[in-house]
Amino acid sequence: MSSNRFIHALYDDDDTLLKAVKNIRSQKYEIDEVYTPFPVHGLDKALGIEETRIAIMAFIYGCIGLIVAFIMMDFIMIKDWPQNIGGKPSFSFLENMPSFVPVMFEMTVFFAAHLMVITFYLRSKLWPFKKAENPNPLTTDDKFLIEIELNDNEKGLTTLLKKSGAVEVSIIEKSE
Repeated sequence: MSSNRFIHALYDDDDTLLKAVKNIRSQKYEIDEVYTPFPVHGLDKALGIEETRIAIMAFIYGCIGLIVAFIMMDFIMIKDWPQNIGGKPSFSFLENMPSFVPVMFEMTVFFAAHLMVITFYLRSKLWPFKKAENPNPLTTDDKFLIEIELNDNEKGLTTLLKKSGAVEVSIIEKSE
């Protein structure tokens, strides 16, 4: 059973935040979310988040782009509409492959980049007209926020957060 009460600790420095996250996790508290105005190096490891597989997907998407480029160029330039360009007839794909290299490279990059962006948005559940989930507008400017669910540990957790360098600690009721 999850409660709908959360404690929000606001920090004004990324190094203080990183130390606080390590301290909170060492005390066996589970951090639900951390909101930051910019990426904080090492925060993912401090939170215990496992590495992403987006690089593997980028390679797979690049391979798909390369295959599409091969098929597209073979069909267009060799089978469907062969042309004699500059005295070089198009008899086979292999004879003309050096001139196809730029197209193969660009299609590989195009597919990898665009499909990675789509994958990132779907994986992050970011789609058009999605309501913002940012609990404090200061985290888009210069503050950092840690959100922890409260389970009868309010007093000890508040003390721990204030000791860790939080400039503001507040209890929030969320409606589901």
